[in-house]
Amino acid sequence: MRIVGVRRSHTDSAVEVAALSEQGDEVTIVAPLADFWADPARHLSQPPAGPTLAVASVERVPPVLPDARVFCIGLNYSDHAAEGSFRDEELPPYPTLFARWPQSLSVDGAEVPVPSNEDGLDWEGEVVAWVGAPLVDATPEEAQASVVGYSAFNDLTARRAQKLTSQWILGKNGDRSGPIGPIVPAAEVGDLKQGLRLQTRVNGETVQDARTDRMIYSVGETLSLISHTLTLRPGDLLATGTPAGVGYARTPPRLLQPGDVVEVEVERLGTVRNTVVGNEHRSAGNS
Repeated sequence: MRIVGVRRSHTDSAVEVAALSEQGDEVTIVAPLADFWADPARHLSQPPAGPTLAVASVERVPPVLPDARVFCIGLNYSDHAAEGSFRDEELPPYPTLFARWPQSLSVDGAEVPVPSNEDGLDWEGEVVAWVGAPLVDATPEEAQASVVGYSAFNDLTARRAQKLTSQWILGKNGDRSGPIGPIVPAAEVGDLKQGLRLQTRVNGETVQDARTDRMIYSVGETLSLISHTLTLRPGDLLATGTPAGVGYARTPPRLLQPGDVVEVEVERLGTVRNTVVGNEHRSAGNS
């Protein structure tokens, strides 16, 4: 099963959760967005009973609650930390966390604009874990068990903005800069420790190729850590970090330019494919 968010028309603000067909040309409505996240495990355990619609007749949107929290791990693969000049002994004992806002998320096929003060965008292929149950002071095992699904994700980054200060949030929240793939139920994916292959391609060239068992901080450990400070809720997201191969660390540095096509493919999760466009595509009604 692959779960996506849809609007039935571009003028309808109501988001519904739907199951995408194997061919990718139809969706079957599962539930309204809030109803789905009120009990995601139940909805994922039974066949969708709503109407079936052509994908061409709906607008694809992230199946994300407006008040969801999007937590992101920085430097979660040692090879990526090394290309950023961090030695193993310098890695912190706890994950470096930053936040995205739900409004920065987009979907497979969305055009992602380069902000006017950037030389381009950098790619960061990742896996997102979706929280499916409330978590308060959870153990790592409880936190891992709460994960209801996973998605492929591209944490497209505005590096100049990211490096203006010690805080990364500005560079991580560009318009439509977080394309996220369909939710695949955790029961169909298994544990990321088994080593799912993650690849990022730019115009068909592989620029990242790694496996998820190389993560430093696991999903369960990180969600457990967060839950000891704030209550996690169904629909919250954790982006698990990117491996080596990002553009800014290359010699010379390489960034995505308008017209470039970037793909993140994760074993069992599918591919998120997006085209980079110029800043003229940014507007108040298009962000």
